[in-house]
Amino acid sequence: MISLADQLRRIEQGALTPEGALAESLAAIDAQEGTIKAFVTRAKNPKAQTKGPLRGIAVGIKDIIDTVDMPTEMGAAIYRGNQPRADAPVVMALKRAGASVVGKTTTTAFAANDPTPTLNPCNHGHTPGGSSSGSAAAVGAGMLPLAVGTQTGGSVIRPASFCGVAAIKPSYRLLPPVGVKCFSWTLDTVGLFAAGVEDVAIALAAITGRSELNAPEMKSPRIGVVTQDFAGPTEMGGAKGLQHAARAAAKAGASVRELKMPEIVAEAWRIHNVVQQFEAHQAFAWEYGENYDAMPPLLRRRLDDSRHYTAADYEAARVVAAKARAALSDILRDVDVLLALSAPGVPPKGLDSTGDPRFNQLWTLLGTPCVNVPAYVAEGNLPVGVQAITDYGADAKAIAAARFIERALR
Repeated sequence: MISLADQLRRIEQGALTPEGALAESLAAIDAQEGTIKAFVTRAKNPKAQTKGPLRGIAVGIKDIIDTVDMPTEMGAAIYRGNQPRADAPVVMALKRAGASVVGKTTTTAFAANDPTPTLNPCNHGHTPGGSSSGSAAAVGAGMLPLAVGTQTGGSVIRPASFCGVAAIKPSYRLLPPVGVKCFSWTLDTVGLFAAGVEDVAIALAAITGRSELNAPEMKSPRIGVVTQDFAGPTEMGGAKGLQHAARAAAKAGASVRELKMPEIVAEAWRIHNVVQQFEAHQAFAWEYGENYDAMPPLLRRRLDDSRHYTAADYEAARVVAAKARAALSDILRDVDVLLALSAPGVPPKGLDSTGDPRFNQLWTLLGTPCVNVPAYVAEGNLPVGVQAITDYGADAKAIAAARFIERALR
């Protein structure tokens, strides 16, 4: 993979120019894209900037995020040829930091379930995950040092796990969701993919202007391992990946113990779908109401199956979520970070599914920062990731803990 941190260090040392860094990515895209199919659109003659903390860094933008110079089609026929008149704020932030947008990456239709043609760079016979399929695969294939995705259920952390890359789903709305096709305004979160945790940290700090987010490695963290039994059993490689990461962290000097979540947190996991689908019916009111037959079939079925949720159901779910956030904050007074699986197991075989978000949806609902760290590679070159989770707003702590876990796993 292309390391953003390595490229920037070489630029600082004068061993690489911003133009040369961008050229490395463009050459890799030329070599790999015909197979991986991570892009919907590529920028015409992208130029490297000479100023900014991300100068020379090529970035891919998930195709539900508005770009002024490339269409934003959302993986859906309804928006074929749709050309925004402005960049989304997160795209502008990247450009102001010096990054060069080189293309729009594939997304499942409207960031839901309907898969893309993108292949998993680790094993072409298995899904790259979704909905941020192209962003994760482009980084995993060594085409990009940085890509942007979004998560409403598990659409950043899960594909990162499946493609063997680092990623962050920051605290809710640390990165602005304006100019991003809405699925659920309570859940939608913009996130980043990169080769390693240091790369993610540098990029997030540069985009937000918050240097503290490029946090150094935490020393001897107190880690609480969360198995999320309420989310169902793990799949192939899942339990082994979490155990491997926990043992490695303990060996490296962390205090590691298993934590049981209180019932209110399990209840929050169960009501995630109520919040998501109640808001989705409003977010897709025009598409579902006026373009029903053109809707992507798996998303249309989800909307068909969730028409029964009422405003009372939604308000009750919001109350549960608020109580669960408070309970989680109490738990995080006794540990520095939670360690949990990023997906049930290895990426599933075949391309007709993007995998299951059941190990991600709780943390999206609670708005917590989550950092994926590749933890284990099962037979068939199939990655399994773990996520470092901290309380809302403690993104620097999540990054610092993830750096510790990443080093422990080397």
